Amino acid sequence: MELMSARHLNPVPYYAAQGRECELFEQAWRRQLPLLIKGPTGCGKTRFVEHMAARLGRPLITVSCHDDLSAADLVGRHLIGDGNTVWMDGPLARAVREGAICYLDEVVEARKDTTVVLHPLADDRRVLPIERTGEMLTAPSDFMLVISYNPGYQNLLKSLKPSTRQRFVALTFNYPSETVEQGIVQAESGVDAATAARLVRLAQALRRLTDHDLEETASTRLLVMAARLMAAGLPALEACRAAIVDALSDDEDTGVALMEVVSALFGET
Repeated sequence: MELMSARHLNPVPYYAAQGRECELFEQAWRRQLPLLIKGPTGCGKTRFVEHMAARLGRPLITVSCHDDLSAADLVGRHLIGDGNTVWMDGPLARAVREGAICYLDEVVEARKDTTVVLHPLADDRRVLPIERTGEMLTAPSDFMLVISYNPGYQNLLKSLKPSTRQRFVALTFNYPSETVEQGIVQAESGVDAATAARLVRLAQALRRLTDHDLEETASTRLLVMAARLMAAGLPALEACRAAIVDALSDDEDTGVALMEVVSALFGET
């Protein structure tokens, strides 16, 4: 099972700061504090972590959490090959050994018994016990643990235990301001300012909708995807349908309602 994203040191991925989040991240890293990032899907949490890892010159190991993720998936396991049993570090153990930034994306999707393995790394001990080998890994000063989740998905079955939450410095994200979001869409897609502005107004209109049962609303990520299709020559209505409307809902009536909003902003282009 592949859990680890590509590592990088350079270049620094584009990120438009909304406040002092970059300073907070850097100080948390320097003070050896773990960080919890909360925010809706597609608002820039992962891009922010990628940006900061490159900016600080640290390798980044990303784990996309899911409900089958076990402690062994994170820490490691013994593998059998050529008649020998060999220990294979998981992404968390590799990050500790290398002094990397380990980012657990959507951590509430993991099993609750899995997140307990983070506790000794996320407090003053900064250690990772590996029970199967008897090792006790001590995190170097440049190791950092970062986790994220979408509070909109929280319920009784998917939430962080207080014993886990209270080990982390918390940072709350939301969708960017209109000006910042327009700049992001332009920078990430290459469309002109007018098109980026209309896409942002579309997102704001969709985010105000309360009459439709949408699990998520139009994220900055979806705007960028639509803008890239437009930059490639796809008509605006088709781009918005493919990248935004059909991504938000499978319900036909909801799709029609959302396309009415799109048409009001983009006409028949």
